[in-house]
Amino acid sequence: MATEVRAKKALGQHFLTDLNIAQKICNSLTERAETEPVATLEVGCGMGVLTQYLLQRSDITTFGAEIDSESVEYLHAHYPEFAPRLIEGDFLKMNLRELFPDGVRVIGNFPYNISSQIFFKIIENRDLVPQCVGMIQKEVAVRIAEPPGSREYGILSVLLQAWYDIEYLFTVSEKVFNPPPKVKSAVIRLRRNNTTKLDCDEALFVKVVKASFGQRRKMLRNSLKSVFGNFGGAEHPLFTTRAEQLSVAQFVELTNWVAEHI
Repeated sequence: MATEVRAKKALGQHFLTDLNIAQKICNSLTERAETEPVATLEVGCGMGVLTQYLLQRSDITTFGAEIDSESVEYLHAHYPEFAPRLIEGDFLKMNLRELFPDGVRVIGNFPYNISSQIFFKIIENRDLVPQCVGMIQKEVAVRIAEPPGSREYGILSVLLQAWYDIEYLFTVSEKVFNPPPKVKSAVIRLRRNNTTKLDCDEALFVKVVKASFGQRRKMLRNSLKSVFGNFGGAEHPLFTTRAEQLSVAQFVELTNWVAEHI
């Protein structure tokens, strides 16, 4: 039986060693409301430092997604009761709709190299995922949680804030990992807001947001025209602003305008 798992750089693994932090992350997943799913999926279980606390919670049923076969073997040996609910494979390729038709809450110490992709997958499955607690690179956490007007505010900020209320919970030192990363980490919590549908073409909304931040130092006029053309010479009042200054509602307004002029 393996006594520990070797961290693999290719998988972006940095194993949390501080049990107090693990407990704190577990507690950051709020008590399950009656309307929320029982299933909770931990992404990247590693050696079960967070898993052990999730398994103690009576209000949820913990599942795991783990791509590393060595970690899977370790978890099977040390947490045999968890083994039937541990899914070996790449979370990014999993069909959450098939696996969790009644919904699922997501939690984990997310690998830095795929954290943004994890959040994009959550956006795609927003009707299934009412809550997410993730430990990620501090820089990314700040970017996601920042309001409009901040230099860190970007594509992921807008797309996540359209569907989720986001809280930056706490910062985590690089010293509590093995191996220690070169940057600090942070834990954020996403909770589904009341928006069920944006008041615009949602696919075009994503395209407009991405185009707007494509040349973020330029005014929106230049950023959008480089993707959509010159809109027949028409101008929108927001064209003289930069992408980082727009709220979700303003991006919705801009999307509707673009739809009328392309």
